Amino acid sequence: MTTIAKTNDGSSLPQLTAKDFKGPVDPDWCPGCGDFGVLNSLQRATSELGFKPHQILTVSGIGCSSNFPGYFNAFGMHTLHGRALAVATGAKLANHELNVVVTGGDGDGYGIGGNHFTHTARRNVDLTYLVMNNQIYGLTTGQVSPTSREGMLTKSTPFGSIEPPINPITSAIMNGATYVARGYSGDIRHLTDIIKGAIEHRGFSIVDIFSPCTTFNLDNDHPFFKQRVKKLEDEEHDTSDWQLACEKAMEWGDTIYTGLFMQIEGRPTLGDRERVLNEGGPLAHRPLGLNDKQVEKIISRMM
Repeated sequence: MTTIAKTNDGSSLPQLTAKDFKGPVDPDWCPGCGDFGVLNSLQRATSELGFKPHQILTVSGIGCSSNFPGYFNAFGMHTLHGRALAVATGAKLANHELNVVVTGGDGDGYGIGGNHFTHTARRNVDLTYLVMNNQIYGLTTGQVSPTSREGMLTKSTPFGSIEPPINPITSAIMNGATYVARGYSGDIRHLTDIIKGAIEHRGFSIVDIFSPCTTFNLDNDHPFFKQRVKKLEDEEHDTSDWQLACEKAMEWGDTIYTGLFMQIEGRPTLGDRERVLNEGGPLAHRPLGLNDKQVEKIISRMM
């Protein structure tokens, strides 16, 4: 067994496996849901990177995919619809040594949370954002989402959607994200590698993941993606060329690309620009600067 850490007496600690990151609650997703593949991939990625559960915080919004923190063995926060990135930003600034992974869906992230998506990318906050994109609102039983195709029949668009879908990849690139990738939940090994790269990257990392909803989206199912997805790595794609990345991201037909579209190294993160974070370690570990009476007064006002 590979060892990656040592105890105080110098003895080795065993490396954790993907099973060690299994949460206390079993997923209640529908059979065949793509979110199972995303959960499996993150569990593999964190174990292969040598993390321990206490080094990770998962933050989610609302939706099928946003139940994720309960299924993953780490610190977790199940927050408000569309507000996961805002909460995660606060957590990262409070403890910038923590590895913060944000999970959610296309409706949560690109619809009600679209404004936070834009500004988190612009600020280059050091977060990893995994968006389980099923191109529909699944939890509320099948309404059109920001990534649903034009003409798609749903409960909220019985005559077909008249809206063109958002392109998360081009949006992320234009807004300033420094690691922009797309994965498919049906390819666990490839998705695991993409997620590992996203976590290791310093800056805002987004992985838009095709995660088919087997119950309410019968247009973009597993057979649809399996015959269309093609890895950028097979074409020796230049990840430093943002224009080429956008062109590849806009292809949607017989070929739909997955993989790392663009990566920029060395751009300062929001934490790098905040001078106070570079003095004295994480804010969460510093003294409050308040006496007990002041703390009690603040807590009483909040209760």
